[in-house]
Amino acid sequence: MQILIKNIDEIYTGKNGKTIKNGYLIIDEHKISKIGNMHDFQRDKFNFDRVINGEGKIALPGFINTHTHAAMTLLRGYADDMPLDSWLKDKIWPFEASLNKNDIYWGTMLAIIEMLQTGTTSFADMYFEMDIVAKAVKETGMRAVLSQGLIEANDGEEGLNKAIEFCNNWNCKAEGRITTMLAPHAPYTCSDSYFKKIILQSEKHNLPINIHVAETKNEYESILQKHKISPVKYLNKMGLFNRPVLAAHCVYLEQDDMDILSQNDIGVAYNPASNMKLGSGIAPVNNLYQLNINIGFGTDGVASNNNLDLIEEARLGSYLQKVISNDPTVLNTHNILEMLTLRGAKALRLNDAGLLEEGYLADLVLIDILESPHFYPGHNYLSNLFYAGNGNDVKFVFVNGKLLYENGKLLTIDKDKVYYHINKIIKQKNL
Repeated sequence: MQILIKNIDEIYTGKNGKTIKNGYLIIDEHKISKIGNMHDFQRDKFNFDRVINGEGKIALPGFINTHTHAAMTLLRGYADDMPLDSWLKDKIWPFEASLNKNDIYWGTMLAIIEMLQTGTTSFADMYFEMDIVAKAVKETGMRAVLSQGLIEANDGEEGLNKAIEFCNNWNCKAEGRITTMLAPHAPYTCSDSYFKKIILQSEKHNLPINIHVAETKNEYESILQKHKISPVKYLNKMGLFNRPVLAAHCVYLEQDDMDILSQNDIGVAYNPASNMKLGSGIAPVNNLYQLNINIGFGTDGVASNNNLDLIEEARLGSYLQKVISNDPTVLNTHNILEMLTLRGAKALRLNDAGLLEEGYLADLVLIDILESPHFYPGHNYLSNLFYAGNGNDVKFVFVNGKLLYENGKLLTIDKDKVYYHINKIIKQKNL
């Protein structure tokens, strides 16, 4: 299809703060074929399948969630205000042990509803039964980077083989919307020998690696005590960073750890709400940003967030960096936009996403700037969105050139059906 979106109040391209006022863009199949000012638009050269009036709206690249456990929507509100160790051992892991493929499917569908309605067009997911997650992504039209989480004691050699099979079966499938990674859970749940096997398979099958790194002080101190070096240095010594890596959290970093991440082009997922709620700490994101590390926002699972609204996540993340640096100028609105889009895309190795430019994937959102009081006065729409707005301001969501969400209506998902199955699952578990 060829779609025209015209009369857009402002287009935020995501590149170097560039904006286009009174703009238009043309979607041709999966990509943006033309973008510019309405004064330069020549309608007679085109024959559009659909025309959307963007008046009273701003356009941005679709938001990219760099770290999720999507099906954990089933655990929203189930275990709050608990220390991490008991949260995991007493509540989360026993619940997850009860989950089957059907549960994972509907939990993922619920997550996709929430992500689409709040402007997320791509997400990186680490969980289990990932073939079912891939099925949900394929059906709904979302874009995702998927990885089967590997905990050595639970998964071992058999789990690694299944993860490789999943990656090879699904990589670049669903019109190219699904890509895959291998996912050793963390340096404290995988041994040296297990890591070496994963690194070898990553090289053999040309697969990036997704991993939790330096999330908590206990993790940092235990690795330091056992290996006499920080988690980042340990993984670097292991050879993991010779591969393309997405590192989630990175809360406890030494200065030379940050240099290692920068030198090895490691992508980082910043999860401020989850790190706050679990009392894990504040990642040194401004320092990473200044080193030009590809760092994006992640929500983590909703059991520790408790939502998937990236606009809210970005606001929290920005304010935290201002606090810990005692500097109100850090992580400004244009930095936020870059992290939500281009840097997030690069962290996930999505090389043709994250910008509104000709030739890039048509993953984009339209935000209403007329209906909500927090968009008045209109001194700065980007400020109004990130410092006052929320995911409810999103009105249109396109992924891969296809309209998936329009004015409150999901076009590829039966929301009521999903809600029915979620309620049925929880009742069956007698929780």
